[in-house]
Amino acid sequence: MNDSSWGAPTGPGHRGPTDGQGSAPGQGPAYGQVPAYGQGPSYNQGPSYDHGRAPAGPAYERHAVDETRPMPIVPDMPDTPSGDGRGDDQDDRGAARLSGPLFRDEAPGRPESAGRHSGPAEPDRSAEPSGSSQPEPPKKKSAGRDLGAAIGVGVGLGAVIVASLFIVKAVFVGVIAVAVVVGLWELTSRLEERKGIRAPLVPLAVGGAAMVVAGYVRGAEGAWVAMALTALAVLVWRMTEPPEGYLKDVTAGVFAAFYVPFLATFVAMMLAADGGEWRVLTFLILTVVSDTGAYAVGWRFGKHKLAPRISPGKTREGLVGAVSFAMVGGVLCMQFLVDGGTWWQGLVIGACVAASATLGDLGESMIKRDLGIKDMGTLLPGHGGIMDRLDSLLPTAPVVWLLLVLFVGS
Repeated sequence: MNDSSWGAPTGPGHRGPTDGQGSAPGQGPAYGQVPAYGQGPSYNQGPSYDHGRAPAGPAYERHAVDETRPMPIVPDMPDTPSGDGRGDDQDDRGAARLSGPLFRDEAPGRPESAGRHSGPAEPDRSAEPSGSSQPEPPKKKSAGRDLGAAIGVGVGLGAVIVASLFIVKAVFVGVIAVAVVVGLWELTSRLEERKGIRAPLVPLAVGGAAMVVAGYVRGAEGAWVAMALTALAVLVWRMTEPPEGYLKDVTAGVFAAFYVPFLATFVAMMLAADGGEWRVLTFLILTVVSDTGAYAVGWRFGKHKLAPRISPGKTREGLVGAVSFAMVGGVLCMQFLVDGGTWWQGLVIGACVAASATLGDLGESMIKRDLGIKDMGTLLPGHGGIMDRLDSLLPTAPVVWLLLVLFVGS
């Protein structure tokens, strides 16, 4: 060990505890010739460090250097081999041997003598066999959510929707309005929690429900008028609070009004057409089939990420599955459910539904990533919140409505 690591002073005037030799550098015998204890000059006989001069002499012996260190006096040890296997037993005798356990960088596992206070020795890891840890077994691929709860909730929601759709159309309009209000509540709550944006919920909820009813009763014209009035109500409602953050609050409010109730209005407009219940059913089936195809194929065969910075779970293979499933479903729906539809129209509608549903899912994933959340809510076990189920339905509704108007009329 390097002596300087202890920080022992070597300047004039230093006198450390020794066994009686106390010779300064340059006074002792040559290196390798160790005088017996009691034979060297004492402090009273030799020149002192206080005189300001260093007497000339041979090189300083290692044990003499160690004796000048500020450490307690310890008894001498016999010149026996150290047994550490280093081959330096002849040179590491004397005081250097005595201070071995006191060195902080001493190799762990070496025996300590009684009466020496040093920290606990580290366990000797040299005896541990390398590669003793067994490789972990490959983890089983997980679907990422509770499939049992997801399937149960999905079947329950489907039963409610189909029952209300084919029994009384007005009841289904009420179902759309309730879904819109709950979705607005989830969206505005997350915006306030994560970003401090306080979009006014009351005018959004009232205007959103009115927007759905206006679309069902008055068509696209009624939906646009209700949208404009809802945006105006958001601007006025926010004026009752302090002006700080007014711009971001009303901007978020107008965005929420367009994103949730206005897009949902196209479902109500599909329902208002002749045979509207079958058009809505086609819209729902194609969206669900697209999501199912993307999920099943992507989970089983997905290797290439589609948009890793937005949604790492989506793959290109999943997109191919979504398009394939939706196109097959579109052919069947247009052939057997929609009056006047043909198979090639089903191919077009299916491909467009797969694209819009994927973009809608990515869009909400972008919102959730910006907010730093996984789900918009916890209302639906296995699914998240209402908005987590509306993410692909909302942007798909105007696409299906427009294509059906072009292919089979209104």
